[in-house]
Amino acid sequence: MKIYIEFRNKKTHLLFGLISLIFTFVSPISYAQDRAVIEGVVYDVESGDPLPGANVYWAGRPQGGVVSDEYGRFQLQKITLPAELVVSFIGYQEIRRQIQDNDKSIKIYLRPEEFALSEVVVSERRPDENVRSLEMGKSVVPISTIKNIPALFGEVDILRSLQMLPGIQTAGEGTTGLFVRGGSADQNLVQLDGAPIYNPSHFFGFFSVFNPDAIDNVSLYKGNIPAQYGGRLSSLVDVSLKEGNTNRIKGEGGIGTISSRFTIDGPINDKLTFVASGRRTYADIFLGLSNDPNIRNNSLYFYDLSGKITYRPSDKDKITISSYFGNDFLGLSEQFGFGWTNWVNSAVWNRTLGENLFLDVNAYHSSYNYAVSFEDEDSGFAWDNLFSESGLRGELVYTPKENLQFNTGLHTQYYHFAPLNFQPDEGSSLEGIGTTARNAIQYNLFISSQLEINPRLSAEVGLRKSIYQQIGRGIEYEYENDNPQTEEITGIISYDNFQTMQVYSGWEPRAALRYLVNESSSVKASYNRNYQYLQVASNSSAGLPIDRWVPADRYMSPISADQYSVGYFKNLRNNRWEFSVEAYYKDFQNIIDLKQGANVLFTDNVETEILAGRGWAYGAEFLIRKNVGSTTGWIGYTYSRTFRQIEGISMGQPFNPRFDRPHDLNLVLNQQFNPKWSASLTFVYTTGQAVTFPIGIYEVDNQRLPLYSELRNEDRFPDYHRMDVSFNYKAPDKGRKWRGSWNFSVYNVYGRKNPFSYQFAEILNETINFQPSLDNPVTTRRPGVVKTYLFTFLPSLTYNFEF
Repeated sequence: MKIYIEFRNKKTHLLFGLISLIFTFVSPISYAQDRAVIEGVVYDVESGDPLPGANVYWAGRPQGGVVSDEYGRFQLQKITLPAELVVSFIGYQEIRRQIQDNDKSIKIYLRPEEFALSEVVVSERRPDENVRSLEMGKSVVPISTIKNIPALFGEVDILRSLQMLPGIQTAGEGTTGLFVRGGSADQNLVQLDGAPIYNPSHFFGFFSVFNPDAIDNVSLYKGNIPAQYGGRLSSLVDVSLKEGNTNRIKGEGGIGTISSRFTIDGPINDKLTFVASGRRTYADIFLGLSNDPNIRNNSLYFYDLSGKITYRPSDKDKITISSYFGNDFLGLSEQFGFGWTNWVNSAVWNRTLGENLFLDVNAYHSSYNYAVSFEDEDSGFAWDNLFSESGLRGELVYTPKENLQFNTGLHTQYYHFAPLNFQPDEGSSLEGIGTTARNAIQYNLFISSQLEINPRLSAEVGLRKSIYQQIGRGIEYEYENDNPQTEEITGIISYDNFQTMQVYSGWEPRAALRYLVNESSSVKASYNRNYQYLQVASNSSAGLPIDRWVPADRYMSPISADQYSVGYFKNLRNNRWEFSVEAYYKDFQNIIDLKQGANVLFTDNVETEILAGRGWAYGAEFLIRKNVGSTTGWIGYTYSRTFRQIEGISMGQPFNPRFDRPHDLNLVLNQQFNPKWSASLTFVYTTGQAVTFPIGIYEVDNQRLPLYSELRNEDRFPDYHRMDVSFNYKAPDKGRKWRGSWNFSVYNVYGRKNPFSYQFAEILNETINFQPSLDNPVTTRRPGVVKTYLFTFLPSLTYNFEF
């Protein structure tokens, strides 16, 4: 575990005293211990990648062993030397090395084991980590598992794979939005190599921005979020790009139904490696082959590019620089254009300062912008917007003894929300619209400690202090009685560059306990408080590229959430099976929602369209997972409820947001028949999303319109369920450099027509799209419901390769 402490503001001087006090008590304990340790790094001998989770211990003393961290690093207290060091990792050959007294820093290279897939599956974590670790609500899904899960259009997707885990809801058919333990999609921090991504999706949410070939690992935290992470209430999705291997040039990729991808990596010299990856759809190419000019002139595509350079100037230093750029575009007959881009850059420096002290520094910049254009003589326009975040994070990891670790860090963030710019074309009847820029700085200071109290009981405590400042240049509106709901502007206050407009701060305590009942089971409990200073104001629960992010200001306070969770974890049959049940309760304060009929896209007075209140969520999550053998996978079930109560919405009564789905069942099965053939199956069942259906109709200008109740989301869509299957054929490996495989997938194998939307309208002449004319008059009309569904039986074929 890592813990950060951040010192950036005079108002946090109390934390300095707290930290000094903690280290005052720790120091005598630390120096009383034997400081003599052996340290090193564990690598994969073929790829040169570090191996997190490797077991390291002295021969004959496995109980006193340690596990390598996420960078493959380990520290082990010395014994009488020379002695034999044992290093093991599932799926790799165990190595034993004689350590001499003069050895202080060593490198261990493990070789992948030659084994049949039916006997063992390579895992990126130790087999009993779920029982022994302090982590609750954390899920790690190996990339190899993600690639085997049947996918929409055959496009392997990381975020959609995470939706198969307990406690995570989806926005709707095919979308990648995550709703975690009662939180909305904007309450998830999705980061790539430490840099946030504000819109992690392509194709309006149907695909995520992550190319699986370029990813090293994915971790999801939904419970006990470590103290070094903050700024979001519900979850952290931590994604890391893989590093280039140190031995030779390697490549992999795939040609699929809707897109193709390619990744290449390898050494530049003995200290420098690289990885580069690209992916692009070619739907626009097929459109161009159409005989219909209305279709031929349309454009529809996305692409993304990513790269990472790793430099190891010494045994104690590693520097990585990574970058990601993604672009989406939809164009209709050169008349309408809509596009958006993500650009994320990150630089990380890892330094070993001493035998038990490590430094990690991360600088990043992430920007997101979208643009919409419409070519028309009477109503043409161009509309664009941009927002960005830049940050610097520093972290110290201090391990005074084997069973005690401190993490401290500092994280500074700068937010810039550019003015929304809506410019009509020359001669257009529309009027221009503009908003003012919004800027903010956030300082985060945090500290935490992980301690093994005795062989059965471990604890983790942390404290985070976040300080948020809205700064100029900008303007602030004043309202009658200081109430923006009156919409009566009484004055405007202007602020110069970097002048403080509003300040908020919050203490965010964290705590976790783990009690080891026996070698195969444990009980855990945790508490988390988080503050979030940015929110999305949107009428859509699924998330759209044009969603408006709104920073906290004079009228909109930051939201906070307190989460309490408890769980029981049990492993069976020598860690082949995992069982867990977690229960949670979450309390939200100052959570926002929009007034009925609100419009937040083109207004500079967002506060007049927003109402704030409280919310709460609770649930229980059950998971049974099989990790080893020819048949692997998991089954997860979640019972959960989510409520909001906001004055001015639903008559002030509690209501369910759209993503409240009481029952959620997910099944994932992988079967390895032999070295050539494997198959995967997934099944999903959820309660239908909460919606508001009309309670009647009324007439306006001879048109019948639906009438809605003041109560929100009293109805539901039908229950959602779907089964997907895939088959994989891998060509025999006969020593060839080029290795290929085929994947055949079927999405929604039994053709379930799950509704995506309902439209309540008049049905003319018993025809949904009837167009009346003089020759074709209206003879009948009645109110009706039009159901839209997106996908039924949808096959796809992908060819994958590596060399």
